[in-house]
Amino acid sequence: MRISTRWLNEWVALPDDTETLAERLTMAGLEVDGVEPAAPAFDGVVVGEIIGCDPHPDAERLKVCQVDDGSGEPKTVVCGAPNARQGLKAPFAQVGARLPGDMKIKAAKLRGVKSFGMLCAARELGLAEDSEGLMALPADAPVGIGLRDWLDLDDVVIEVELTPNRSDCLSMAGVAREVGVLEKTPVNPPQWQPTPAVIEDEIPVQLAAPADCPRYCGRVIRDVDVTAATPMWLQERLRRAGVRPLGVVVDITNYLMLELGQPMHAFDAATLKGGVTVRKARNGETLELLNGETAELDEQTLVIADDQIPVAMAGVMGGAPTAVSDQTVDVFLESAFFAPGAIAGRARAYGLHTDSSHRFERGVDPQGCRDALERATGLLIELAGGRPGPITEAVAEADMPPTRSVTLRPDRVNRLLGTRIEQPEMVETLSRLGMGLLEGAQGWDVQVPSWRFDITREVDLIEEVARIHGYDRLPTRRSAAPAALTGASESKLSLDRARALLVDRGYQEAVTYSFVDPELQRRLDPDEAPVALANPLSADLAVMRTTLWTGLVRALSHNQNRQMNRVRLFETGLSFRGEPGALAQTPVVAGLIAGPASAMHWGERPRDADFFDIKGDVEALFEMAGIAHQLNIAAAEHPALHPGQSAAIRKDGQTVGWLGALHPAVIRDLDLNGPVLVFEFAQSLLGQKALPDYQPIPRYPSIRRDLAVIVDETIAAASVEQCIREAAGEVLKTVSVFDVYQGKGVSEGCKSLAMGLILQDSSRTLTDDEVETVQRRVIEKLRQDLGAELRE
Repeated sequence: MRISTRWLNEWVALPDDTETLAERLTMAGLEVDGVEPAAPAFDGVVVGEIIGCDPHPDAERLKVCQVDDGSGEPKTVVCGAPNARQGLKAPFAQVGARLPGDMKIKAAKLRGVKSFGMLCAARELGLAEDSEGLMALPADAPVGIGLRDWLDLDDVVIEVELTPNRSDCLSMAGVAREVGVLEKTPVNPPQWQPTPAVIEDEIPVQLAAPADCPRYCGRVIRDVDVTAATPMWLQERLRRAGVRPLGVVVDITNYLMLELGQPMHAFDAATLKGGVTVRKARNGETLELLNGETAELDEQTLVIADDQIPVAMAGVMGGAPTAVSDQTVDVFLESAFFAPGAIAGRARAYGLHTDSSHRFERGVDPQGCRDALERATGLLIELAGGRPGPITEAVAEADMPPTRSVTLRPDRVNRLLGTRIEQPEMVETLSRLGMGLLEGAQGWDVQVPSWRFDITREVDLIEEVARIHGYDRLPTRRSAAPAALTGASESKLSLDRARALLVDRGYQEAVTYSFVDPELQRRLDPDEAPVALANPLSADLAVMRTTLWTGLVRALSHNQNRQMNRVRLFETGLSFRGEPGALAQTPVVAGLIAGPASAMHWGERPRDADFFDIKGDVEALFEMAGIAHQLNIAAAEHPALHPGQSAAIRKDGQTVGWLGALHPAVIRDLDLNGPVLVFEFAQSLLGQKALPDYQPIPRYPSIRRDLAVIVDETIAAASVEQCIREAAGEVLKTVSVFDVYQGKGVSEGCKSLAMGLILQDSSRTLTDDEVETVQRRVIEKLRQDLGAELRE
């Protein structure tokens, strides 16, 4: 919400310092996002009138204008604006003037004609991002007066970032009410009188969906001059609020939305066929919207319809066929209350977001429809003429939001806040906020005003007292309760410890969206159908992720596109699998590495990270949890991983994770710089830590035996190790691979694995014969189970 302080000052007296006002609003819960001038700095610009306009003798697109700047001596100005014409009033920068961007105006000769000053477009003065031609001023603009003074441009705009529960402050009236409470000063809203009907014309209104629209007001106004100019004061108020002027009728409805918080819409009455019905759309119906798009409506969408077709998407956007145009003579003004639940998500479902939907889905005062319509009628007749008919109002009282009464106990306020706020201060605060207080059996029965959708409980009222009193004035006290330390189980491993280990190994933690691009999701997990969102934020955030790789890969692409060649990321979060009614949300740990295995160093030869680098990181996590011996990392195929560099992490025969290199086709399609290594496994693996057992130092010596066996190259070393353990029995303490060889002396398609075996008995010294027996048993087991041969 952008707030002009000059406009706000008409409602309520403001403090002299804008920074003070911004601080007080922020401390009251209305966070100020920025404070900026209403217009950039410029000087020497006055209202000028073109009293003569002739073609340039030597330039087809230029004109030589005579400009009256109020000095009594017309100035010759060369201008290239297409709308320059005799009688036009426009901003005129005199010689010596300074424009935004520190541009100084000097006398200059253009194609042989000397020019003394510059006629300005709105963009050149910083009053618009884009503009075509000169900034046209009204015919009654006083020639020679400074433009800054005439448009009151020495104004300040405060931008407030509102939370969704404070829809009551999406208007000048709501913000003024807050300032009035904070400054303890009265609020003086503009006064207007109901406009009496001078014609009897009405358009009947029917509520076919009263739960979604329990109140609808409309009024016919005939003989409106829709081509009448919107006055500059109104245009400026719209501009400073971030709304572009579009024409007097639309400008008035937008103005009422900003002033009172009531979105409105104007129809060309001649285009409506019969009466107006507020109903749910029917499947197959379409609506051409004001933005030129055609929406295919569904049964969940609330629409305004005439007797034939939908003419507007309720609370979101009007239809193009019934919009006010330059040919419009009769106008039908609409002012309605739509239930927030009926509008929430509807705009996003059609890829829209409008000022109207922004307000309706948060809550609009249900009692403000008629007042807003009366105010709009008065302004429209004042600025564009017209003959109004009576207000047609349809109300479903049973579906209107009920009047709420919340009990507030004054002593409870101070007990909860730890303050000593006097009761008169509480009464003043709540009364200025528009609440009525009645003495009740347990305290005060507070009547909640119709515009406050966020107040339903006692704590909500306590919050109101606290924020107006000042959060910064609330006392800070230490807890009176004794602090007790709870015992920490050694068998519990916190996720923070796992995060710290990955950080120690060079990773950085990422936090990505749970909503992902369907196409990216399909490439990384094609076997799992993701859950589609009913109202996605955007097309590339349309499904729930089934793997955290989707977010990490996007983060990698973002980094690589910015010349970050070494990337190590990890994330902890939820993956979502199954159907919407039976959705499994699994906490997982995922990681990704790409680029060099280590940072550049003079003592090391650079190399890219490979499968064994990321496997080592994963095994470090499992070693920390003491579960490495319970898991099996074995080669397996995954559709998103490289066929020769992918492995499944299994526990008790169940796959609990994956690691490996992304498939080259995936890297190519996603335009990544490979190779890219990834892992993902369930967080539950790290939750329970295996406690170490005491083992005495062996009293008897160990014996080492080395074996080199030749096996098929497809056989994993883990399979060889498992086979050795089964054959050797309890005397085998450790077995490790210390060499892998392929080449001369080894048959093609085979590899040589050198294994070191440590044999030891805890009760005696093993004899050479016993060791030889174990060795023969191991060799025979390897030959039978794996077809291994002892390498000579």
